[in-house]
Order: sequence, then structure tokens, then C-alpha cells
Amino acid sequence: MRFGLFGKGAADKVVASEAATRIKADVRDLLGLPEDAVIAVNEILCADPACPGTETVILVMNPGEKTRAFKLQSAMAEATREMLAAALAG
Repeated sequence: MRFGLFGKGAADKVVASEAATRIKADVRDLLGLPEDAVIAVNEILCADPACPGTETVILVMNPGEKTRAFKLQSAMAEATREMLAAALAG
């Protein structure tokens, strides 16, 4: 299992960083989060055949609330606003 940007080349890191920034902005907008809420976005690659492959994991840490976790069954760069809306809804 590989997490985050480890093992990626410079170009891949730029793409992943841009995708994470876009996802964070979309999540903040879709959930109506205040600026002091923290959003963490990580891509997880799993080599185990039982795993779905690449997943994007989103953690939302809003002050005074329990941390919420959401998952997308896709790479960060492939995540669309519609996919995020569906994942955040349920």
C-alpha cells in the first residue's frame, strides 16, 4: 500500500497537488465549510487484489465536530465535482 505523494516524480507531484487543491476547494464549497475547517486529501494505492486500486480519501475536520471521512473510488486527478458531491452526500 502506498500513501500520498511518496514515490511520485516531480510532474506527478504537481498534478496531485493541483488535484488536491481543487478537491479541497470543491469540498469546502459543497459542504459550506468555514475557513477554519481543515480538509485533508490523500490518494491511496493498494497492490492487494482485494483492494479497489486507487482511492481518494478526504478527511473533514471542522472545529467542534467529529472528523468525517469520505472515499472516492478513483485517483485524485480523475475526481469530478459530481463524484465529490455523491461521495459527500452518502
